[in-house]
Amino acid sequence: MARRPGNTLERWEVALVKAMLARNFVPQDIQAYFSRPTRSINHARISEIRDGAKHRAVRAASDTELDAYLAAWPDVDPDTGLSARGDELLIKAREAMIAAVHTFNGAGLLFRAEIFIVTAIIAWTYLMHAYYRREGVDYRYRRAGVVQTTPSGAEKYWELGQCIATGACPLDRGTINNLKFLLEIRHEIEHRSTNRIDDALSAKLQACCLNFNDAIKALFGGQFALERRLPIALQFVTFDGGQRALLAGESLPAHIATAMDNFHNALTEDEQKDPRFRYRVAFVPKVTGRATNADLAIDFVRPGSPEAQAVERVLLKEVERQKYLPSQIVAKVREAGYPNFNMYDHTKLAQQLEARTPAKGYGVSIANAWYWYEGWFEKVIEKLAEGWTRPVNP
Repeated sequence: MARRPGNTLERWEVALVKAMLARNFVPQDIQAYFSRPTRSINHARISEIRDGAKHRAVRAASDTELDAYLAAWPDVDPDTGLSARGDELLIKAREAMIAAVHTFNGAGLLFRAEIFIVTAIIAWTYLMHAYYRREGVDYRYRRAGVVQTTPSGAEKYWELGQCIATGACPLDRGTINNLKFLLEIRHEIEHRSTNRIDDALSAKLQACCLNFNDAIKALFGGQFALERRLPIALQFVTFDGGQRALLAGESLPAHIATAMDNFHNALTEDEQKDPRFRYRVAFVPKVTGRATNADLAIDFVRPGSPEAQAVERVLLKEVERQKYLPSQIVAKVREAGYPNFNMYDHTKLAQQLEARTPAKGYGVSIANAWYWYEGWFEKVIEKLAEGWTRPVNP
């Protein structure tokens, strides 16, 4: 992980260093107090403060402030070892994304996508601020060189849109496109009501999770990866064919569909296919070819088709169960060593076992015709092996 050279102590830390020097702390010990996994302090930084080469304008912390700092030290996040105060932005970024995933995966929530998007944007904003702070990039808004403030007097920091628009942004194009898309949808969420859009956005939300995990590892280190805390896959439960049909019959809110279409139309085909923009896996027959409506984390394509072969990772595939006509079952039984078994025997055995009861799973009715599964053939062989013979007619 790259670290910005030079002085990385913040103003409040410089004040504490001065208070420690006033108490005759050994500079090497002071250095240890302010070094942490995300930042190594060179002993020269302590010497600069001691000798007055830098930070002359910073006043030393009071005895009360120093005592409070020492009493709390090491004040770290137990999960990562990050400093609760010095690494506050990075801790908040992780916790916000964890909260977003937990919210989406939580049971009983109907409008999960909206909550996820808002919380995930907060997570990404904190992550970018943590990165820019470490790299020495001033991420405050300025006008004519003057730092802008809120009505309450607080400094105004870049929102996520500005964080990813600056040339200093370290993120790749697919990740930036994903975040721009979510910002567009967040804008629609904030200003207009939506119905349930979880499935329609799931590919983008899943990509957002994976991108965040990749970014935090690349920018700060693998020890801060979210998989150490939770599975980062969102739960998608609409696998049932009937549910797919119902979903296909529903339309997105007009303003959401328009926002999605406008964004997609501005991207190249390669940008739309980028897994960092939207993350999909193949499963079963495709519902629709329209980019907006088909934008599901589970992209429904037929296994073995050119579309499925083009998908980078086929994780789940629906297998068609072999179906047999009654005559085919009889032929298979005879080939298995029961040459006297005939259609009449088959009919009687099926009646005795009530094999056509759908709940038993021996077969299926299609267009008023009954087809048998392999499991029924195995059941027939089992009964014959037990000595079954056709019943005598009364």
